[in-house]
Amino acid sequence: MILNKLVLLAALALPVCYVEAHDYATGSLTVTQPWSLALPPNSPTAAAYFVITNEGQAPDRLEAVDSPIAGGAQLHEHVSKDGTMKMQHVQSVDIPAGGNLVFAPMAYHVMLLDLKDRSKLVDGQTFPLTLHFEKAGDLTVDVTVQKQPPESAHSAHAH
Repeated sequence: MILNKLVLLAALALPVCYVEAHDYATGSLTVTQPWSLALPPNSPTAAAYFVITNEGQAPDRLEAVDSPIAGGAQLHEHVSKDGTMKMQHVQSVDIPAGGNLVFAPMAYHVMLLDLKDRSKLVDGQTFPLTLHFEKAGDLTVDVTVQKQPPESAHSAHAH
């Protein structure tokens, strides 16, 4: 009897613990696994990560990003310069035809600046991020805030 109650409680709690990954699509592009790390309340910036897959015959370009939780958002990449890894702003990012582009720690990422709504940057929350593509148009995704990066982020490659 006790075992049945425990199984029932576990089954009822499962939907609360499970975060479903969503895919978002526009044109020939699909954006998967949008996520961000939970941050301390005084953090001046946040970063967002995802994977863009281009199933089309032609390349596209991510030209800009924005989010209502930040005063500004920029595309950034990490580069090795003089033996040191540095972050730098880039104007756009090309997405090859038939390929994918990974936004991950120590690779391409979105920097959210001048944070307006820090309540969305705690574990379990989501916030909207709009990606502006040259050909495919605009696509808004829900970024899931997590305490730790997803397992797929540990093995991600920048290009």
